[in-house]
Amino acid sequence: MGQRNSKRTMEKGLKLYGHYVSINVRSMMQYKSSFMLTMIGQFLVSFNVFLGIYFMFQRFQSVKGYSYNEVLLCFSIMLMEFSMAECYARGFDSFAGMVRRGEFDRVMVRPRNEILQVLGSKFELTRIGRMLQAVVMFIYGIMNSDIHWTFSKVVTIIFMLLGGTALFTGIFLIYAALCFFTLDGLEFMNVFTDGAREYGKYPVGIYGRRMLQFCTFIVPYALVQYYPLLYLLERRTSIVYVFIPLLAFLFLIPCYGLWRFGVRHYKSSGS
Repeated sequence: MGQRNSKRTMEKGLKLYGHYVSINVRSMMQYKSSFMLTMIGQFLVSFNVFLGIYFMFQRFQSVKGYSYNEVLLCFSIMLMEFSMAECYARGFDSFAGMVRRGEFDRVMVRPRNEILQVLGSKFELTRIGRMLQAVVMFIYGIMNSDIHWTFSKVVTIIFMLLGGTALFTGIFLIYAALCFFTLDGLEFMNVFTDGAREYGKYPVGIYGRRMLQFCTFIVPYALVQYYPLLYLLERRTSIVYVFIPLLAFLFLIPCYGLWRFGVRHYKSSGS
């Protein structure tokens, strides 16, 4: 009976989230020109980073042993991870305004999970432009790399995308949780989101041992970027590297704990 109720609650939650997404998409489609221009802008912003990589490799043949195509493959995967998380977890990124305006009070009294409601408050479909840029780079990297593709490597890519999306979602969740105590957004968190997207265009290992340790045990970018990339490039052969990206889901546990701590200590802004 308990399992059946849990399944029913999950189905209702997914249905409600789908309804939230539908409302957001229909709202954006009311201004199609604005939607298209924003999407093109997202594409062009990412294209500038691509040009930076291109001109870098016009000057140097490799960076710490990684070729142009390998770096492009690395960056495209990281960009896809970030874009997917930003697309559906945008509600956390704009959560500071919800707290400041006292809108979270309404969320608290509704008989649904707070995270589900915050996620559904904003769905950024315009990030498709950035995603498209990542897909183009990914396809180019695959076509021009010397990777011998196998089933395990395809699974590795899927796990990298899933783990990376979970990782960035966790970072957005931390950002939202900190807003309970500040009322304003903390811009330093951009170091872990936009900064990670920027520096993630190169394998984490090139930044040195200390940075690799930080990106393995503190904020685990390396789990969804560096280590599985080594397997894709056949610099590591152990099958363990296929499943390493899934460990990024463990990062959601402390993120959720911080969120619950913030919810318990929430006091209305009085707006």
